[in-house]
Amino acid sequence: MKIEVNDENFQKEVIDKSGKVPVVVDFWATWCMPCLMLGPILEKLAKEFEGKFVLAKVNVDESRAASEKYAISSIPAVKIFKDGKVADEFIGALPEAMVKQWLRKNI
Repeated sequence: MKIEVNDENFQKEVIDKSGKVPVVVDFWATWCMPCLMLGPILEKLAKEFEGKFVLAKVNVDESRAASEKYAISSIPAVKIFKDGKVADEFIGALPEAMVKQWLRKNI
């Protein structure tokens, strides 16, 4: 499952939801080539993992408050939230095998 998240619904869609299921947040931008490479990998893995996590996409240009709160200085930045807190993260476009390994470790 993939959802678009912004400053207005971040609390509900990421923090609150992460109490029930891990939420993987992809901080990205339309002009970021590594983001555009990583996005389809995350979406494919979200389908493959069949509901074991929720994929939340946050456009940093449109959601400045969330980006500042989580100190996003380089993108793509991917964070996994559990019980309302960041449990793990990585920065940069990793190959699919590495992203899958990171997900398995964190879910």
